[in-house]
Amino acid sequence: MILRHPRRNTHLRAAFAAALAAFALAAAPTTAPSDDKASANQAHKQAPEAPEQHADPAYVLDHQVTRIDGKVENLTKYEGKVVLIVNVASQCGYTKQYAGLETLYDKYRDDGLVVLGFPANDFGKQEPGTNQEIREFCRSRFDVSFPMFEKIAVIKGKNQSPLYKDLTDRAKPIGGDPKWNFTKFLVDRSGRVVKRFESNVEPLGPQMTKAIEQLIATEH
Repeated sequence: MILRHPRRNTHLRAAFAAALAAFALAAAPTTAPSDDKASANQAHKQAPEAPEQHADPAYVLDHQVTRIDGKVENLTKYEGKVVLIVNVASQCGYTKQYAGLETLYDKYRDDGLVVLGFPANDFGKQEPGTNQEIREFCRSRFDVSFPMFEKIAVIKGKNQSPLYKDLTDRAKPIGGDPKWNFTKFLVDRSGRVVKRFESNVEPLGPQMTKAIEQLIATEH
């Protein structure tokens, strides 16, 4: 007859339990997903379906874009408004136009105007910052409240934003690459791009305000 030593059995059971615990610990995830990653995944899940291409070739709001805070949205949500699309930059001689754009937006927003700002680093590398840095700059320096979007490329090339490809592929005087920061495209209530203003046209100048007021007075 074989006698089993009780202490040895106790040691064996303890060793087996320790091995099981170690295996369970190794199999568990070593790190929990970060809040930023979880938020990004949640935002992706909540992103709307991309809009279908519009039958009217003059229509320009059939694009999906990303806000400067990472939220994805369709430009079709702005149909029915007068839309001013502007490529912006933080270190440009025209950067002071942020103030005029904000005043313009504040003056006409209740009448149906919305200004959409698209930061771009295409001209003179004058928008080098991150989206967060651009957002803070706009808030602290100009108290910008109109919708701002993530940084994009606006001139022709493999990285050009689909929205700006649509805008620049059109016939002149609307089409063609923006010549510099703060080029402005004006869109009517039906979503059709109707005018282009170059960088030197002031947001509060008579040329701009007259065109906006004419579109505001037009029913969708």
